Amino acid sequence: MAYYPVFIKLDGETALVVGGGRVAQRKIETLLEYGASVRIVSKELTGKLKQFIESGDIRHVGEKFESRHLDGAFMVIAATDDKKLNREISEAARKRGLLINAVDQPPDCNFIVPSIVKKGDLTIAISTSGKSPALAKKLREKMDGQFGSEYRTFLTLMGRLRKEVLKMGLPHNENGRIFKEIVDSDVLEALKRNDWDGVKSTLGRILPGDVVIPYDLLMV
Repeated sequence: MAYYPVFIKLDGETALVVGGGRVAQRKIETLLEYGASVRIVSKELTGKLKQFIESGDIRHVGEKFESRHLDGAFMVIAATDDKKLNREISEAARKRGLLINAVDQPPDCNFIVPSIVKKGDLTIAISTSGKSPALAKKLREKMDGQFGSEYRTFLTLMGRLRKEVLKMGLPHNENGRIFKEIVDSDVLEALKRNDWDGVKSTLGRILPGDVVIPYDLLMV
């Protein structure tokens, strides 16, 4: 089966996680990182999950799954060690048209979670369509070493520069030329070497004179 790759905005959306073990904990930690409002259903809970509940980071809404727990949910993750229960959760979620991931049960999912390499605003998702999570993990570890912290700084810088350039009202093709020239330049390598003078020199050569270069970012 082929999966359509997509990035979903979870900020403020409700995610229901059924299960309270280490797998559920990892899923919840990632959901919180991306701004989801998390509800959990489980009788047994890891120590970390108990802490999340006590601090108000997540809501414990029951010990045993019931269909009412799906009310208001945007996404559902079935992470119990009971495959039959995970399938029942999946069927109930699908009837409501919800996004559902049943851990390690691809036939019971309508989305799967990729391995992720994240450097600031750079996110690289790796998937083997559920055929070899071990390979996806290996590739993630390899790529994590290939993309350093300079990408975080570069994208923060580009976000600021993009706003400044677009404010000038230049033709679309001119904007594209400027952004491509920056990406194709040695700015990334200069950031990797902490060569701030080199970054400033290159940007000064490429950018129109009216663009304000955010030098404060170059000293982070």
